[in-house]
Amino acid sequence: MYKKIQLSKGDFNMAYNGFLPENVINIGKIYSIHYFEYMSDFSFEGESHDLWEFICVDKGEVEVTGGDKKFILHKGEIAFHEPNEFHNVTATGTIAPNLIVISFDLSVSNKSNLQLSSEKQLFALSNRILRIDQTERRLLALIIQEAKQSFDCRLDDPYLAAMPLKQTMPLGSGQLILLYLEEFLLHLLRRFEHAQSIGLDKKPASYKLKNTEEILDLITNYLKQHIHEQITLEQICHDNLIGRTQLQKLMKEQFNTGAINYFHQLKIETAKQQIRSGRLNFTQISTGLGYQSVQYFSRQFKNLTGMTPTEYSSSIKALAENSFPE
Repeated sequence: MYKKIQLSKGDFNMAYNGFLPENVINIGKIYSIHYFEYMSDFSFEGESHDLWEFICVDKGEVEVTGGDKKFILHKGEIAFHEPNEFHNVTATGTIAPNLIVISFDLSVSNKSNLQLSSEKQLFALSNRILRIDQTERRLLALIIQEAKQSFDCRLDDPYLAAMPLKQTMPLGSGQLILLYLEEFLLHLLRRFEHAQSIGLDKKPASYKLKNTEEILDLITNYLKQHIHEQITLEQICHDNLIGRTQLQKLMKEQFNTGAINYFHQLKIETAKQQIRSGRLNFTQISTGLGYQSVQYFSRQFKNLTGMTPTEYSSSIKALAENSFPE
């Protein structure tokens, strides 16, 4: 026989113990988020300010001065500038560069502990050239994407003293920018810490890429190698031994678009770079990228950028001459 036990409502009250997460990086304010598409002869005379700033090369290469050091940053590399450090950037004259530049400060609340801890972590990243991985590249892309929806100004104007916010923007956009940036810095710090622990502290690269990243690298490198041709989805799948469904799923997850549309974006990005270099005319560029006519090239350029090649060229020249229209 079982004995019946009467339980009261209070017998089910449980005591839960929460925890307060440690803030390794705690950003205060973000002052600028830029995505620059410079001409191959661009030069910025330099500045210093009491903010942290990093420069990451998305395409091409640039010569960077940080304090008393001068070095070349290549595609996929990043360098940090400490507060009050003089820095400048100059295109090398060979490849028109695309750059991501973000400046920020650290939270001043509880300055004696939290800010000093954050600064200590960031100082570990300064005075060295680092290489970003696929995860960090994705986070930077998300920051730029949110910034385009949040700021009521161009992201490629280096002469802005302030970046005004739009009156209406997506819910939580500013918070997402902050979270993505902190995640980016934490991810970079964690990889750098691991690289130090095994004696490879110069470039904290991913030592063993995940299978998905290896496939994406294979596909993107293949598309870049065939940038001067017209290829089909079937050809991409056949040459890379990947199923159509798997390919489209990976591209959608990583780039939020299909393989062929991503290929078209690569072509237009290459065209923009060649326009900024100023060595080829539009007909030569369109032919070199495998377009059957300059008219079709111009239509696709405008579809993806919102400008014709001529309008883009004029915009870049205005930027170089510091004569943006209001």
